[in-house]
Amino acid sequence: MKVRTVPSSAGMPNPSQWEAARARQGMQRAVREHLGGLGYLEVETPLLVPAPGMEPHIRAFEVPFLPETDLGRARTLYLHTSPEYAMKRLLADGAGPIFQICKVFRNGEVSAQHNPEFTMLEFYRPQADYRAVMADLESTLAAVAVALGRDGMFGRVPYDRLTVREAMLRHTGIDLQSQGPQLAAAARRLGVRVQEEDGFEDVFFRLLLEHVEPHLGRDRPTYLLDYPASMASLARIKPEDPTVAERFELYSQGMELANGFSELTDASEQRRRLEEEQSWRRAHGRAAYPLDQRFLEAVGRMPPSGGVAVGLDRVLMLLLGAQRIEDVLLFPAHDFV
Repeated sequence: MKVRTVPSSAGMPNPSQWEAARARQGMQRAVREHLGGLGYLEVETPLLVPAPGMEPHIRAFEVPFLPETDLGRARTLYLHTSPEYAMKRLLADGAGPIFQICKVFRNGEVSAQHNPEFTMLEFYRPQADYRAVMADLESTLAAVAVALGRDGMFGRVPYDRLTVREAMLRHTGIDLQSQGPQLAAAARRLGVRVQEEDGFEDVFFRLLLEHVEPHLGRDRPTYLLDYPASMASLARIKPEDPTVAERFELYSQGMELANGFSELTDASEQRRRLEEEQSWRRAHGRAAYPLDQRFLEAVGRMPPSGGVAVGLDRVLMLLLGAQRIEDVLLFPAHDFV
């Protein structure tokens, strides 16, 4: 196997694949030791599932299941896009704090920061909300940085916290609370391309991508929190402000690293939201995946909980100064696509 060393745009060489592999080993060891010390149990859930996540802009890999002894039971299964559904079933069954480091799969995602197969850390803490999970995440990343001798980026805690409304106002001049209905017009004035059929979320994400994200986490990692309530597929609405959800994303150097929330525990509301996303996918020509009935049953039995999903490959990129995700993978997507 040829060792890849790719010059970075900053003039410093990106890590060799062997340096990245050793750092990955150290990162995962530190995650396990730290979360274990906080009382989390490491679990494994299936990669092959009957129903993947329903997020509108994520495509799952379909896998035909062809049983040798009963072809009448043939069906389509999926490589999971997240271990979330299965891990929440474990929460509902009384597992306590749990975490998992696993591969997840998202069809078509290939870019400097995306690979269709990537490594995710996901953890859940019962009897906690999104703020408690943010504290656990930043202490975990700080422990990883110290273990790798690179604590300058993630070692200074607590991380900054900024609401979506504050960030949008700071970097675009748009107040989401007062200008929500006129968001498309405000975005056009900033030079954002907006089409007639675009809804609020389409315009919001373009503004976030083009005018907000590049500024986040430049001095130290930053939590962007309290997303509009309409972007809360699996998150709890904030009791004191029903216009927003208790959801956060973590950014460093303008790159999104994690997505977490206070978890929704209302099974009826969860079903309604998933059915709404299912309808959106049908209307936009996307595969409308089946609902995971066992997950939906478990939601109503879950304790109040907080959880987060973390892209470990991106964390490793930042720790090693890599410019592209392929520089921290032994077998990146261009090996097979």
